[in-house]
Amino acid sequence: MLPIKNNNYKYMKALVNISRILVGALFIFSGFIKLNDPLGFSYKLQEYFSQDVLNIPSLEPYALMISVLVVVFEVVLGVFLLIGYKPKFTVWSLLGMIVFFTFLTFYAAYFEKVKDCGCFGDFIKLKPWETFWKDVALLVLILVLFVGVKHIKPIFGKLPTTVLALLSFVISLWFGYHVLMHLPTIDFRAYAIGKNIQEGMSIPEDAAKPVVEYYWKFKVNGEEKVITTNGTYPSVEGDFVSVDTKVLDEGYQPSIYDFTIENADGEDLTAQVLSEDNIIVVVSYSLEHIERDGALKLKALQDEAIKNNYKIIGLTASGEDAKQRINEAYNIDFEWYLCDEKALKTVVRANPGILEMDKGTIKQKVHWNDIDALELPKVEREPESFEEREKDNILYLIDGRISSKEEVDALEKKDTIKQMVFTIREEVLDSLNNARNSNYVGFMNVLLKKDSLSITESINK
Repeated sequence: MLPIKNNNYKYMKALVNISRILVGALFIFSGFIKLNDPLGFSYKLQEYFSQDVLNIPSLEPYALMISVLVVVFEVVLGVFLLIGYKPKFTVWSLLGMIVFFTFLTFYAAYFEKVKDCGCFGDFIKLKPWETFWKDVALLVLILVLFVGVKHIKPIFGKLPTTVLALLSFVISLWFGYHVLMHLPTIDFRAYAIGKNIQEGMSIPEDAAKPVVEYYWKFKVNGEEKVITTNGTYPSVEGDFVSVDTKVLDEGYQPSIYDFTIENADGEDLTAQVLSEDNIIVVVSYSLEHIERDGALKLKALQDEAIKNNYKIIGLTASGEDAKQRINEAYNIDFEWYLCDEKALKTVVRANPGILEMDKGTIKQKVHWNDIDALELPKVEREPESFEEREKDNILYLIDGRISSKEEVDALEKKDTIKQMVFTIREEVLDSLNNARNSNYVGFMNVLLKKDSLSITESINK
């Protein structure tokens, strides 16, 4: 009987060592990918915490803190397992994490709540059920470690093992802080430097089409009847009740599908902006939550861009009031356009973040902390027509408040304007441009009637 026991011991020890390597390596890899982009993982956690999924929105404000702690712990546990530091604590912790995440991924997959778990960030996209079965496989391997924990031995002496464990924690924490203060070291997204946004949005002609089933509900002879088609309206002698759909195959999905740029009137300017040469794009998904230290740097950035013949615009999901407040507060006057908040969070992990683009290709991308590192050598730009210059470079003031042509037009229609004076006199514009470090070609000063305040406020809203 002794040889059989020895063989079982050897097999168990080998199985534990294989599981140890696989689990440790996978936890380090998965944790590092998320640690490279903790903001991205925090957005995914907010999705899990939302009312539509786990319904614990009270945790959403703490998503970033939880994100950093979880991914640092994930990397550290992987290192602990490989070097054999505190085996029982490590295995119990791994088991607790994998049980929780297996439940979470099952819930998300079964109820079709979350499209992608974010387990490997933007590096590898897994479908919900793929994620669940990956966690099940990990759970099995960790159970092997749990049963054979006595076979997990340190690979170094006590002091080196303790030092390595401490270093793994310190380095992980530093790396997470570093990418939060700058940008992800490796950018796996479709908006990485060198990528072209237009190409990312394009769909090949021979691309696979989505497959969708339609479930038509009719009332026939007093009874409800459901008929399934691929989209065609069924021929049924009865009263239509409702229709539901189910996507069987999403078909080809472009890497960029939610990026659009609109002006205040809802006009789509995506193609126009993506065809521009030498354009600086300031990205702030929320002007209400813009980092003040970053916003303070925008005036110098604007001046440098204009000086060197770059066009500069802003993209935000915030409304007109927020745009106006930010421009006045930080003495900037470039135009802000509307873009989807989720898309802007994907474009750059900073608020604000800065892009330099050339015909839709991203040439540079920096966190607001690194604006000074942005290289803007002087470029040649074809002179604009007077109409284009007039549209972009006229300063509108309404009772001393910086405004826009659209608001002036709206007030004129409401007959609330008392006086409107437009000037292109060089001495006035020179003085104005020197004071504001701008390049206006015209100046419109508007005075309102005293009883027009309520009307103006309604228009602003």
